[in-house]
Amino acid sequence: MSEYLLEMRAIVKDFAGVKALDGIDLAVRAGECVGLCGENGAGKSTLMKVLSAVYPHGTWSGRILWEGRELQARSIRETEAAGIVIIHQELMLVPHLSVTENIFLGNEITNAFGMLDYEAMHRRAAALMAELRMPQVNVALPVSQYGGGHQQLIEIAKALNKQARLLILDEPTSSLTRAETEVLLDILRELKKKGVASVLISHKLEEIEAVCDTITVIRDGRHIGTRPMGELSVEQIIAMMVGREITELFPREPHAIGEVIFEARHVTCYDPDNPARKRVDDVSFALRRGEILGVAGLVGAGRTEMAMAIFGAYPGRSTLELWMEGRRLSVRSPQEAVAAGICLVPEDRKRHGIVPLMGVGHNITLSVLSAHARHGVVDSVGELRVIDRMIERMRIKTASSLLPIRGLSGGNQQKAVLAKMLQPAPRVLILDEPTRGVDVGAKYEIYKLMMAFVKEGMSILMISSELPELLGVADRVIVIGEGRLRGDFVNDGLSQEAVMAAAIGQTETPPAARAD
Repeated sequence: MSEYLLEMRAIVKDFAGVKALDGIDLAVRAGECVGLCGENGAGKSTLMKVLSAVYPHGTWSGRILWEGRELQARSIRETEAAGIVIIHQELMLVPHLSVTENIFLGNEITNAFGMLDYEAMHRRAAALMAELRMPQVNVALPVSQYGGGHQQLIEIAKALNKQARLLILDEPTSSLTRAETEVLLDILRELKKKGVASVLISHKLEEIEAVCDTITVIRDGRHIGTRPMGELSVEQIIAMMVGREITELFPREPHAIGEVIFEARHVTCYDPDNPARKRVDDVSFALRRGEILGVAGLVGAGRTEMAMAIFGAYPGRSTLELWMEGRRLSVRSPQEAVAAGICLVPEDRKRHGIVPLMGVGHNITLSVLSAHARHGVVDSVGELRVIDRMIERMRIKTASSLLPIRGLSGGNQQKAVLAKMLQPAPRVLILDEPTRGVDVGAKYEIYKLMMAFVKEGMSILMISSELPELLGVADRVIVIGEGRLRGDFVNDGLSQEAVMAAAIGQTETPPAARAD
């Protein structure tokens, strides 16, 4: 009997002759949590799709052993029957179905007459929610009634209901708050005690360190190494991931900050579903030339709503004044915002940033397509020169600019969206969670690009839920809490504690800390 629950041996997977996986090995014991680490595009998600039969047996080479026996699954249903369940980064829930219906989708309980036994399913769903520390969830309500953190745990309940013995979690905390993340990590620890194994893919290495027993690192589709977590530091994991040491995670560089170039005054956004409620309440701020202005706040504070209103894309009613170099702007749509010199890299790149079936290159030039047209005909040669230049500058990993962008890793998609929004040469660039779901190496590259942008005179408004990132990159930080401006700090010795205190309304911003 093998000591391993799962063994993947010499896995090779290629796409159109390009090897995405080149001889990868992975082994997991029962009750063990293995952290699978690597940069975006390293092959982590591809490897897990091989394991879960998203890519069925026969489309790849190598061997998968499950409890010492060959596993040749040709469908996800077969791997789930074995006890292998994958939870994707994009949740696979049906919003308008109830919590119970989502948990039992495809595995419904029926009574003696062949009818759905809702009473039995509700009981089981409620028991699973209690097991996952969410007894307050009404399992009869639609999933859409609950936030991202609850939905992530509902996905785990769905997996446990399938009698999962190996859970694959792909970036499970990318949309969770710190408190929700702690709950999820505690649940993984409890599952380990019950003998449930897990493979955790996460760019947040502090989470890997907190819960994983073993680390497997892959780079460019190759197996770099597997070692016990106790033998590694976060810095060593990073060096294995990127093939070099990164001595500083936040490469702040000296840059000149000039006069006020942009102002947003009295930004107020009303809830589209409840117009009596303000999601953003009379927020004003100024942005200087060459400045990186960080925006901090808890989830739901109104940061994204404020950015969408400035960009002319807020779905509800909003009122605000925008000024660029002393001239008042009229921005009623994203097209008018781009024309005025304001560009936005959205929080949800898959919904708002890319056209999934369109090629990488065409996504990049989408915002300035008219600039490449003559008499209604696109100059393909000129467009391709711009595309090649941006792919090289942004270090986007793609076999061809013609490949659909949905085939790229999350980090490379993000860099393509950033490249697209640089095309109109904005004076103000709004970055909403620019490194969400992006690995350490790609984050470093994005920070370096931001430093290059501000050196060229661009101004950046950066929204981030990661306080170390804000404090590591921003020149100044404003804090939004419950839709209101609660702090405006120069980032000179600024602490996470001071920002969090302002975010939850415990302290007033000290006058000395306010920006001029």
